[in-house]
Amino acid sequence: MKPTIKETVIFGMLGAMMYASKLIMEAFPNIHLLGVFVIAMTVVYRQKALYPVYIYVFLNGIFAGFNMWWIPYLYIWTILWGATMLLPKKIPAKIKPIVYMVLCALHGFLFGILYAPAQAIMFGLNFEGTIAWIVAGLPFDLIHGISNFFCGLLIMPIIAVLKKFSQSKSGN
Repeated sequence: MKPTIKETVIFGMLGAMMYASKLIMEAFPNIHLLGVFVIAMTVVYRQKALYPVYIYVFLNGIFAGFNMWWIPYLYIWTILWGATMLLPKKIPAKIKPIVYMVLCALHGFLFGILYAPAQAIMFGLNFEGTIAWIVAGLPFDLIHGISNFFCGLLIMPIIAVLKKFSQSKSGN
């Protein structure tokens, strides 16, 4: 799983691009391209996609602070990566876009639930407190899931670009 020199450069750029896209989209709460990038990179780079994902995670911590909000980022993007890894490699071409868009949307809809265990542990929430925290975040998760679905339209074009980069010869 060791990346080549070319992949190291590409992964660094992808992680930085994820972070930059997050900054650009911050004006729009819970609307971003992070799930799009995670799915596209996983389809193309499989296990190695974790490199740019964690470059993004650590850039986030470096520039925004390694605080309690950051801790769930250590696992929350890995869940989307894992779900993408579980998809069959040979999905019929006609349904690939919708499968990826639905997966991206599901991650957005479930973001609060995925974030909740860390919140419960860090803030000592009991079951009722955890459920209340999840329910309070449902409007944001709704926006997150819907926006992830529509942002998911970019997954196939990004996959095409990533495949082109990964297949080109060094020096081109």
